[in-house]
Amino acid sequence: MSVSFRQDEPATDNRLDQMGQGVLGKPHPRIEGLAKVTGTAPYAAEYPVANCAEGVLVTATITRGDVVRIDTDHALALPGVLAVIEDARLTTRPAQGTADKAPAQSPRQVCYWGQPIALVVAERFEQARDAARRLQVEYRADPDAPVDPAAVDAEAQTDDAVSRGDLAQAMREATHSVDVTYTTQGHASAAMEPHAAIAEWDGERLTVHASLQMLNYNISELADALDLDEDRIRLVSRYVGGGFGSKLGISQDVVAASIAAMQLGRPVRVVLSRQQVFQGIMRRSETTQRLRLAADATGRLIGFGHHALVSNLPGEAFAEPVLQSSHFLYAAENRELSLDLARIHRMTAGSVRAPGEAVGMPALEAAMDILAEKVGIDPVELRLRNIPARDPEKDLPFSSHTLAECLNKGAEAFGWDRSPRRPRQTRDGEWWIGTGVASAARVHNVQAATARVTLKRDGTARVETDMTDIGTGTYTILAQLVGEMLGLDPADILVDLGDTRHPRGPGSGGSWGAASIGSAVYVACQAIREDLASRAGVSERELQLTRGRTASGQSLTDLLSGADIVREGHYEPGKIEDAFTAAGFGAFFAQVRVNRFTGETRIDRMTGAFGFGRVLNPTTARSQCLGGITWSIGVALTEALAFDPRDGHLVNCDLAEYHVPVHRDIPDIDVVLVEERDAAASLIQAKGIGELGMCGGAAAIANAVYHACGARVLAFPMTPDRILAAMPD
Repeated sequence: MSVSFRQDEPATDNRLDQMGQGVLGKPHPRIEGLAKVTGTAPYAAEYPVANCAEGVLVTATITRGDVVRIDTDHALALPGVLAVIEDARLTTRPAQGTADKAPAQSPRQVCYWGQPIALVVAERFEQARDAARRLQVEYRADPDAPVDPAAVDAEAQTDDAVSRGDLAQAMREATHSVDVTYTTQGHASAAMEPHAAIAEWDGERLTVHASLQMLNYNISELADALDLDEDRIRLVSRYVGGGFGSKLGISQDVVAASIAAMQLGRPVRVVLSRQQVFQGIMRRSETTQRLRLAADATGRLIGFGHHALVSNLPGEAFAEPVLQSSHFLYAAENRELSLDLARIHRMTAGSVRAPGEAVGMPALEAAMDILAEKVGIDPVELRLRNIPARDPEKDLPFSSHTLAECLNKGAEAFGWDRSPRRPRQTRDGEWWIGTGVASAARVHNVQAATARVTLKRDGTARVETDMTDIGTGTYTILAQLVGEMLGLDPADILVDLGDTRHPRGPGSGGSWGAASIGSAVYVACQAIREDLASRAGVSERELQLTRGRTASGQSLTDLLSGADIVREGHYEPGKIEDAFTAAGFGAFFAQVRVNRFTGETRIDRMTGAFGFGRVLNPTTARSQCLGGITWSIGVALTEALAFDPRDGHLVNCDLAEYHVPVHRDIPDIDVVLVEERDAAASLIQAKGIGELGMCGGAAAIANAVYHACGARVLAFPMTPDRILAAMPD
């Protein structure tokens, strides 16, 4: 039995707070944690599949041009080699997160260095790898392929443009103004698990174990790529070793393994090397951002301008949404926001954790620090004075707004000093010490989602959906939600995720997973409660379930009378999406020390305070915040993709040269969860936290660097050479 709910109005009844089980909202260890730490949780490449051949992709070594010829004879003569597959479907894939076809291109055309052009399949991995390296490819290269975003005419993205009032006049008339340009370099998702797939074809149906985030879309993408009906494909992705956007869409390994399995009639495994992941999967675009801020004598903004330049391949629809939170974060009557897209031949740019705000917020919040200094007020106070009562562009109410509370609670937890601030006031030996603050904001979305909940005759329960858990805690929070609604211990609930045989969830992306699938599970559980209430002779609101019994002492097994209750809950947002602006908010505080001789920066401590609706599990939520803050440290100090300016190939394509923060880079981090009930955000009053925790944190570090040593660095990451160059004499 299926039950649907379309949310047109705020969910103000607070039913989850009235259940009385005390499971939801409490710390609970990850229910899959033991399997992960003991190595028994199978990831995509680890499923035991008999007679599995091994495939290795061959990738292009030119920037743009054509493949003239591939000499396969020599490779096929090598020991163990089964096939060399040249197929146009290896080089193209649907746009991420949709079932749309990829931009049209010739089967022999190369658009970026590292693009897959063939697959070598052999009995053993070493044989396939050796043959792939020996494969002779003849190209016709185009030496004029543009690889520098500053060297091409950019395309204006009109959908993201805003022009209201007269910003130029506001800048001229302002008591205080800032006109500054920041740059950020590209980022890699750098997930621990590389992209991998094992495909099996039985002549009629295809089964693929893969590392994917959004099976609800991925099955449509793969069906389109292979020209198969979706009902002939099964995708399984029970455990994902990190995705951060790179696994939103099907990647080359999935398509290649599927094609090879169908051609050879036996299972084929394809695992991308770390270098192939870096070179060919997805990058966050570099950005150039101009911020213009005009304020009156009290620091209130009268003008706000944010222009950004980003890049992508020709034909790709995605443009890093740098302005996403700038549209609503601060009030200003005169506004000018614009985004330009440069078409260049580097690998595809796409969603990397917190697309848009991860790089847009650091630039904006660093510019706000400059303004606070010019106005001569505390940077926390400057932000408090500019919080809008309504969305300044859409004139909509906010579903909730916790920025002020996060700033104040974060400042208190951090021990923020609101006295007048000047750089170079504190020194410890050869280290300058300073503090900085930045706001956090991240748009909130919910998606249509479906989940099946079965209350079994033995008093246990089962949850089924194709929703994935990419390390965020989905297994655990769904068990807690069902436990709260049905009066069960989470240990008695089996959560079955990551299989397209199950109802379609929202996928793990955009920080919408928990709120969306949680709302679908809520709908299913509410329907089960109504059935149980009828059997117990009470109304649903009167039904109290605790530890498998009603308030009158009846057990669930007695009420079930030997039969399961199965309900499929479907949730989708309705008119509520157009009635409010919904977002998560927060604040970052950082203390750093900067070496006066070397420019090295060390972070002493950081605090993050975040408001994102109902906290479903403080343990998993805090973990997401810690991860986000760690990412922001990388954005601030270390992470940068380096491309060869001659041909656009990625130079630092592994974890040795792409510098993610390591344990010794990370200080004590304090997380403050500012809990609320956002009735317009979702049916369960929750919003996403997976990305909010990194949206602006790099600016708090940059502002602390300036406060410490006086170096106002206008480029991220703030490497020691840049800090030294920006230090005052």
